Amino acid sequence: MGRLHFETKEEANQRREKEFLALSPSERVQVFIRMVGSNGLFKSGAPKKNQGNFVIKKKNAV
Repeated sequence: MGRLHFETKEEANQRREKEFLALSPSERVQVFIRMVGSNGLFKSGAPKKNQGNFVIKKKNAV
């Protein structure tokens, strides 16, 4: 099980940067691609498929 670790935002950013820079260039690319995918950046403009979810749409006021 993981350990609980407390740190400031600045300390966390420094730690993450150090860990990232310790990776090889190819590992950095892989981490970047995973990060972009998980954040939903660079979404396609393709319409979403109907997944059978209940959707409520707000009509514009006339």
